[in-house]
Amino acid sequence: LCSHRHVRKPADPGADGQALCAGWLAARAAGGHRAEPCLLVHLGQVCGTRIVPCPCGCCPPERESMKFTVAIDGPAAAGKGTISKAVAAHFGFAHLDTGLLYRAVGAKVLGGANAVDAAEMLMPADLEAGNLRTAEVAEAASKVAAIPEVRRALVEFQQSFARRSGGAVLDGRDIGTVICPEAEVKLFVTATPEVRAQRRLLELQASGSETTFDEVLADVLARDARDAGRTDAPMKVAEDAVLIDTSEMEIADAVDAALAEVERRRDLA
Repeated sequence: LCSHRHVRKPADPGADGQALCAGWLAARAAGGHRAEPCLLVHLGQVCGTRIVPCPCGCCPPERESMKFTVAIDGPAAAGKGTISKAVAAHFGFAHLDTGLLYRAVGAKVLGGANAVDAAEMLMPADLEAGNLRTAEVAEAASKVAAIPEVRRALVEFQQSFARRSGGAVLDGRDIGTVICPEAEVKLFVTATPEVRAQRRLLELQASGSETTFDEVLADVLARDARDAGRTDAPMKVAEDAVLIDTSEMEIADAVDAALAEVERRRDLA
């Protein structure tokens, strides 16, 4: 296994005898990664992100220890999660959905825990809970996210993740304004409340939830008001962020717009 726990494939004759990561091969076949030498798994120790010197000398040192942060903010159901995952996969960056941190805290609060205690004691395994995508947990997450002590308890984890070697993509509400104000790329992904409510309704119906468009729209508007109106780290567009409005865009076009901006900034770095 490589450091990302992808199973190695047998040595590829076309790769100078080095083994290739199966995950990288799949991503390359899907067009997610460029076929660059620095994405090879040399000696099975690395997948996309270099953590040891490249033994064949094909990777410039600055690429091996690159720190590059992409901050993607925006309201619920705007498409930032899908775009964030696509950007991370394309460039081989690590990805963190910071909303899961607050959902995990919210889930614990629903179970009777104190919000601040839950945030301070949050473990990586808590992010794997199966109920984090429910409407009830989403509502609880929005409420605990308005508690300053909860946000402060989770800041250090997010900032450490953002500056990891090899690049990172974080999506949330205040990444470009509070968590990573010095991020190399800042995107704000949005859409009209009606479009977002329709998207959310389809998600809920697909999971078996019985609700109406009006109920979902009311919830979207209430969450927007809480996220933008809180005194501590409100959701807002960073001054140097690029706005991507997905209201009338296909998701592929929105992803392409994000990739183009990240590529442009990488060329300037």
